[in-house]
Amino acid sequence: MDASAAPTRQLVRMRGRSYVAFVFSPVVPIAGWLEEIDEMLSRSPGFFVGKPVVLDLSAVDLSQSGIGHLVASLEQRDIRVLGIEGVDAAHLTTSMPPLLTGGRPCVLAQVEPQKKAEAKSTPKPASLLLDSPVRSGQSVFFAEGDVTVLGSVGSGAEIVAGGSIHVYGTLRGRAMAGVNGNAAARIFCQKIEAELLAIDGYYQTAEDISDGLRNRPAQAWLDGNIMKITPLN
Repeated sequence: MDASAAPTRQLVRMRGRSYVAFVFSPVVPIAGWLEEIDEMLSRSPGFFVGKPVVLDLSAVDLSQSGIGHLVASLEQRDIRVLGIEGVDAAHLTTSMPPLLTGGRPCVLAQVEPQKKAEAKSTPKPASLLLDSPVRSGQSVFFAEGDVTVLGSVGSGAEIVAGGSIHVYGTLRGRAMAGVNGNAAARIFCQKIEAELLAIDGYYQTAEDISDGLRNRPAQAWLDGNIMKITPLN
């Protein structure tokens, strides 16, 4: 064996991985907008902890110091901003989150007639079936359509769907339906004890759910921009 042989070079491994980020779009007055954030956090503490957040500043005109103050205000609420968009790079400093470009909303692909050459392609599933419970700490994201859980969803678990969500057991965690702008999506469960329900960005937390609905089969749906929760029977 040649002891002088050069060691094998270790190649850098690079992998792609995508995350679904919450996009915050503040409006003026900023103080009032932050009060709305505080109200949501008071109902669901720690909801954004560990979640990627992007700050979209296209709807406001903030100075460099104003942006820095806003980012710091969010960090004080345990909301870590991954990046900023909708602002000129000159308004950011090196100590601020980086400027992001090329972000796209989670949108379902439009169904178009297939060309003959594509006739043999396998269509993507329009629904996701989970035949086991979703346990505490688990997160399920399926932007292509409905999610059906044959078991229960534990406290601290999360279901995110582009379509509707069906839970055949107890829903104790968070369920967010219609995340791609589908206002017709609904949430169904056999026993409602949810921490948070959301459809197309409109939400209700546990404190908003009537005591008369708890431990009963229920559905959540949108009536305009108001979420309603009604019994199934």
